[in-house]
Amino acid sequence: MSDDKTTDFGYERVPVQEKARRVGQVFHSVAGRYDLMNDLMSMGIHRAWKRFTVEVAGARPGWKVLDLAGGTGDLAAKFARITGPRGQVVLSDINASMLTQGRARLVDQGLVENLDFVQADAEHLPFADDHFDLVTIAFGLRNVTDKNAALASMHRVLKPGGKLLVLEFSHPVSRTFGKVYDLYSFKALPLMGRLVAGDADSYRYLAESIRMHPDQETLKDMMETAGFERCDYFNLTGGVVALHRGYKL
Repeated sequence: MSDDKTTDFGYERVPVQEKARRVGQVFHSVAGRYDLMNDLMSMGIHRAWKRFTVEVAGARPGWKVLDLAGGTGDLAAKFARITGPRGQVVLSDINASMLTQGRARLVDQGLVENLDFVQADAEHLPFADDHFDLVTIAFGLRNVTDKNAALASMHRVLKPGGKLLVLEFSHPVSRTFGKVYDLYSFKALPLMGRLVAGDADSYRYLAESIRMHPDQETLKDMMETAGFERCDYFNLTGGVVALHRGYKL
């Protein structure tokens, strides 16, 4: 990309080469309080969203699973238990602070036998073609600079017959509920961020990044453009979150 290209960083327009650095600063800032803030922001509902994701994944013993933007390892821990000693789960995140938090947490749980930890950019995954049975990315795609490149990279590393699951904040289906959600996002989240994590700006960015993320149908179209087939999605909590599913056939 040429130097004059810009992209969104929340509601700002920033040079393309700046977004990854600035997103990295956000997650370096919030890493230590990430789990606590997730519980507070979602009132614990994020655990139900992730349980549903695991159910839809249908992972089996022996599977190879890549959990991108895996953060502190919620999904990776569940998949490690399911895939067992014959399986492989790779917890990957572009942010070293988040990956360190995730690794420490999973080591404390004794989940190291079939787990690998890889710092990687979703746009340029350092894995072989046709390697994984399942790729997941939860609450990470909206922070990627080039989402189309990331989806193409995910498609490449999946085996034929493999499945991609994208769990991400999306667009409420009810306009009335959407207004309430906006008020909560732009007033309550930065306040919680300031009081709990000492960082209102990072949580203001997170609220803005959600609004800039493609809606449900647009993301489905993007997955199809990247080569995924049989794409569909599930609206959760009235569309506050959506789980998108696609297959490499």
